[in-house]
Amino acid sequence: MPTMPQSIFWSRTDTAGSEQVLFDDSRGLAARGTLLAVDPIPWTARYQLTTAADWSTTRVEVEVEGLGWQRRVTLERATDRWRVTTAEQGDLDRALVDAGHPRAGLPGTDDPDRLADALDVDLSGSPLFNTLPVHRLGLSAEPADIAHRITVAWVLLPGLEVVPAEQIYTGLGPGRVRFASGTFTADIDLDDSGYVVRYPGLAERIDPR
Repeated sequence: MPTMPQSIFWSRTDTAGSEQVLFDDSRGLAARGTLLAVDPIPWTARYQLTTAADWSTTRVEVEVEGLGWQRRVTLERATDRWRVTTAEQGDLDRALVDAGHPRAGLPGTDDPDRLADALDVDLSGSPLFNTLPVHRLGLSAEPADIAHRITVAWVLLPGLEVVPAEQIYTGLGPGRVRFASGTFTADIDLDDSGYVVRYPGLAERIDPR
């Protein structure tokens, strides 16, 4: 497995947790990352992400595990269709119910064709995945206040259910983009390369001293 030349670390601000990603963006994006969080129960997720040169997502594999359970989902896009495969061990639902939370949905999707319009994957709670549409849409180079309505394949953590989701990205000038989905809106601060520095209510980047 090749080494990666760059790394970013974020601290979650919505719950106790963090994310580190190792990546190479010399031609599209190749990335490996790890997320940890305690909500709704403690879990650790590891992902591998590959995009085409235009930053449209071609493959994402996510594995998440907690005490007594493990799930995995893989999304691969080819010829304008998504192939979704899953695996599961243990009982996530029992862990959630025992902790007083609702059951999770099944991992993956029973109808990959619902994802047909998605060029991007969004992994819930991960600031890295906001960078994909920022680059693919060229938001850093276009005039401010142009809204782009897109559909993403949204991978929910920790259960790994995959659903289509409508999102709106609007450039607000250098270093800032507005993200909206449903009734939720956040103005996200970006670095010069389009990676998240601060996502209000979710995460902040921690740079080495």
